[in-house]
Amino acid sequence: MLHERRGGSRRRAVGAGPDHRFVFIDRVPVTLVVLRLGMPHAAPAQMYTVDRSTISGAVREIRPLLAARGFAVPDRPGLRLRTVEDPFAYADVEGVDLRIDGTDVQVRRPRTGRPGRKAFVSGKRKQNTIKTTTFCDAQGRTLFSGAARPGRMHDQTSVRTEGIAEQSRLRPKVKAEIDAGYRGLVNEFPDQVSAPPKKPKQDAPLGDRYAWREARRRQSSRRICVEHANAESAQWRPMQRFTGRREDFAETQAAIAALVSDRSALRATRHRTSTELVLVHPIAR
Repeated sequence: MLHERRGGSRRRAVGAGPDHRFVFIDRVPVTLVVLRLGMPHAAPAQMYTVDRSTISGAVREIRPLLAARGFAVPDRPGLRLRTVEDPFAYADVEGVDLRIDGTDVQVRRPRTGRPGRKAFVSGKRKQNTIKTTTFCDAQGRTLFSGAARPGRMHDQTSVRTEGIAEQSRLRPKVKAEIDAGYRGLVNEFPDQVSAPPKKPKQDAPLGDRYAWREARRRQSSRRICVEHANAESAQWRPMQRFTGRREDFAETQAAIAALVSDRSALRATRHRTSTELVLVHPIAR
């Protein structure tokens, strides 16, 4: 990983440079604590009796390493998913139905007069947010989360910019459950994508309204697991309200989502039970 960040082999001998009082085995847990609790860097600096800038430097060093790890794959130790294309490829090979949903996190408001200030104002939450897209399987295990975009961008627009529609076109066997924000995918791929049904008109027969309510309930029941996947990341303080620089949000979110995927991938796969009836005693003829 460091080889990729440097763009080649190291240019200095091993051990060269200043001696680090704050060693690597301490920098990793400090970064995890900062990501989990979102505490000010001055707090762990006081506990380790180092300067605050030392903690900030440790977080800047370890956080990109955690973000670049990718997302764990259930029942496939050692395999990691890193791009939007990877969960589609995994679902195509393994026969997994995807759940896709977008979530937004409140961020700091840009200064007055800064270009693009309104781009982060979410029309739904009426706050400055950054949106991300989450992919998971039927058990709510995170397969990918990222593709950060300004909060003002609609989910349907993100389908084009993130390449979700293109991946659905390239892999026609992959099926997905989505919410109403991605309804345009249903119009383009009706056999692959499922969204909540449209609400019938006021003068529709009572039977149609009952049928709509039941179809909506069933689709929501299949899709609720992606909401649980987003809730796992929301337990980390920075994903409730991000108070750092907006330029660092994508890296922080990727690091947290990768750690969440490590834990969710440990959940055992539930195999579908058979409904075939087996006779206990043979029938006398």
